[in-house]
Amino acid sequence: MKLRHRLFASKDPYDSGKEGLFLDACKENFDHLITHCDDYKKICTGLKIGSSDDIKSPADLPVLPTMLFKQHDFKSGPHFVTATSSGTSGGHKSVIGFEFSSLMEALRMSLKVTKYHGVISLRPCRYIIMGFKPTRTNKVAAARTAYLTTFLAPALSRKFILKPAQDGGLKPDFDSIVEALRKYEKGKAPVRFMGFPSYTFFLFRVLEERNIMFKLPKGSKIMLGGGWKQFYQEAADKETFYRLAEKTLGISEENICEFFGAVEHPILYCDCSAHHFHVPVYSNVIIRDPDTLEPVPNGVTGLVNLISPLTGSTPILSVMTDDLGVLHDGSECPCGVRSPYLEIIGRVAPEDIKTCAAGAADILEGVKV
Repeated sequence: MKLRHRLFASKDPYDSGKEGLFLDACKENFDHLITHCDDYKKICTGLKIGSSDDIKSPADLPVLPTMLFKQHDFKSGPHFVTATSSGTSGGHKSVIGFEFSSLMEALRMSLKVTKYHGVISLRPCRYIIMGFKPTRTNKVAAARTAYLTTFLAPALSRKFILKPAQDGGLKPDFDSIVEALRKYEKGKAPVRFMGFPSYTFFLFRVLEERNIMFKLPKGSKIMLGGGWKQFYQEAADKETFYRLAEKTLGISEENICEFFGAVEHPILYCDCSAHHFHVPVYSNVIIRDPDTLEPVPNGVTGLVNLISPLTGSTPILSVMTDDLGVLHDGSECPCGVRSPYLEIIGRVAPEDIKTCAAGAADILEGVKV
């Protein structure tokens, strides 16, 4: 896909002058998907989108709800690797496949975004991963992403907070993390936390309750990713999170960064110095009215529709999440990046979501799920 390659070759990850190339790359991706995935073609036909000629803007692309990928296995090309969601929605998991070329584009994208935000370092550090160790059989995207992030600076060690429990699940081992921090505090190597914000916040609370305060080496960072998942209702506001990070670990707000993404939309969003998720050149975000599904103006809350032509192996060109969000003008952010930024407000119950693929169940009737 030549246009996709040109898009992901953009030097500036927030280049606002690539709208035309982005749309052309999406149309190129659409032409591939509709000719290589019968189920996707059925959905497009049901939505009366027969070819890329019907697509005048990213908003015209057929939108598939992320829930649909949890119920049906879509394939539009060979899968070099697969990744799954965490399965927090009733145990169902999305299985997303990637061809080799899309992985190379994703790697190129990730290096540019992390370099832009100053996350890449040559200084060796110790990693504490607020998640579980990925294995060959465990293909959960959040675990793999957290592990891959430990290559952004040379790793002296990696320690995981989630350990196997007797019931076959996973449980956080806060005691071993506290023990490790006692050792790391005395060393010179920075400590980097990476993973779920929920377990990071729970660690803060454990330290505060035990009246244990650390002053970790200079250059230590907290890097968050994967969202709050099943702990969404317990999510802390950012001010509380930053305050406890400073109090319990000695890590200030400027050394805390957050990543956003989804297995159904594997584009890396990294927050800026003002902690806003600016939309990179490789993607597009449309906020849609929950009732009409029409795009709404910036500043209005609605369902988050994520778009990217990254992969041709699975039809995730345009997906509707179960997130409620607001898109803001980039000029409202003091960091200097002028691309719009996404603010996630919360989530809606799956049964309350209407999507542009309304009737997708009817369209897919007769297709084995």
